[in-house]
Amino acid sequence: MVGALIGTFVKLPQRVIAGVMAFGAGVLISALSFDLMDEAYRQGGIGSTSLGFLAGAVVYTVANVLVSRRGARHRKRSGYAEDARQSTEAGSGLAIALGALLDGIPESIVIGVSLLEGMGVSLVTVAAVFLSNLPEGLSSAAGMRRAGRSKAYVFGIWGGIALASGIAALIGYGVFAEAGPATIAFVTAVAAGAILAMLADTMVPEAFETAHEFAGLITVAGFLAAFTLSRVLGG
Repeated sequence: MVGALIGTFVKLPQRVIAGVMAFGAGVLISALSFDLMDEAYRQGGIGSTSLGFLAGAVVYTVANVLVSRRGARHRKRSGYAEDARQSTEAGSGLAIALGALLDGIPESIVIGVSLLEGMGVSLVTVAAVFLSNLPEGLSSAAGMRRAGRSKAYVFGIWGGIALASGIAALIGYGVFAEAGPATIAFVTAVAAGAILAMLADTMVPEAFETAHEFAGLITVAGFLAAFTLSRVLGG
């Protein structure tokens, strides 16, 4: 919703958005490494973790190919103004929003699953999800507005996606409350695999396209910030 607001009412420099993407990519790498994969291995061992990790990557890749062919190939790109110019292709703005839903469901389920141990939601994971989804809101809102969609339509779509993500988190908490460690490990690793596939496929290349030689440094800064925060909060 924040990304949609910015895409509708504010025009930020592409380098600023690319920097946010690069920083978010570093945060996500830290989150999936230490908050997701490490936790999955601790709970279910290498077998369930490996199967879930590969399954997440496969499912994301297949679904990503489908939505990309409908106009959402660059849904996380920093140059959202360029996407707006290309949005005359039928349904591209909506396809970007559907891509956000594709990314958000596994992330939200893991947020719900993380509550099962009574430790609260990982701040690093939530921050990583926020930063990774921001460009999607920018791209989709700018594109749909360019295509003549009303503000009510744009925010109705993104409000629905936010609601669906909240429901996914609730499902993650409710459905898996009685699940065994191996099942929870599998689900957690699925999200990690999907997130890593998304990073390699969209966020990192798109951030580099605009931020160029600074993308790597900003990504490292994001990783270090998230790692430090998780260690401090984790004691």
